[in-house]
Amino acid sequence: MKVAIYSRVLDLGHLTDIQLFFEELQQEHIVPVVFREFYEALRAQIKLPDGLATFSCSEELADDIEFIISLGGDGTLLDTATLVRDKGIPIAGINFGRLGFLASIGREEMQQAMRALSRRSYIIDNRSLIHLDASLPLFHDIPYALNEFAIHKRDVSPMVKIHTYINGELLNTYWADGLIVATPTGSTGYSLSCQGPVVFPDSGSFVITPIAPHNLNVRSIVIPDSTILSFEIESRSEDIIVALDARREIVHKSVQLAVRKETFGISLVRLTENNFLQTLRNKLSWGFDKRNPGGA
Repeated sequence: MKVAIYSRVLDLGHLTDIQLFFEELQQEHIVPVVFREFYEALRAQIKLPDGLATFSCSEELADDIEFIISLGGDGTLLDTATLVRDKGIPIAGINFGRLGFLASIGREEMQQAMRALSRRSYIIDNRSLIHLDASLPLFHDIPYALNEFAIHKRDVSPMVKIHTYINGELLNTYWADGLIVATPTGSTGYSLSCQGPVVFPDSGSFVITPIAPHNLNVRSIVIPDSTILSFEIESRSEDIIVALDARREIVHKSVQLAVRKETFGISLVRLTENNFLQTLRNKLSWGFDKRNPGGA
């Protein structure tokens, strides 16, 4: 079995765990192909297998790659999704970050996870993506996101006015600092921090959440992901910020924007013991009485 390994930063405090990770791969006869920048940062720090192959872009992920393992937090896994594109390679996220909604495999579970991969005793969760169409080229050849699409005002600008249409019919005009359109996966991210609802990953929906709306009676709305959302923006500033996950571009306010469900999705690997409800309870501390650390 051959797997790709991606990570974007090297934290010296994680070297022991990373060394253990490569030893587990070797123990399970899993052949790693490592992201080149990560390999260059690692090779002087830990003992790596001889003749280790590397890759530097999506095009170098060969057809015999069965999985891609993301070492980091949720941000690293979002980067990994831009490498996978429409290749259909499942992503296994090992959490070296903080919250870990997407990178749900803990460092203490590495041995179990590598054994599950080699024995193919895991579950694949299919996640939808959101696709951006614009009147000018944006985000090169990666115009999709796993978590969300967002429109933001520039940092020093007043609030913007975002006319939002569903299949060409006006939904609302948002006076706000911005607007988020989240996938079900992204409903536990930026949208949640702006008081948006949590929706299940297989719900087939988008969540529209305003950012600091001027009208306090404006709330999030959940719509089917079979619809097309389009936007017209008014702003005192000439430019706005358009974002797909953590990637951002500054564009003129006259840009025409529309989002829809992407034609392909992303597959996430999870261990059979974990599921979405357990993740919610563990990550959001649902059902735990903080006054009594020993019980619920």
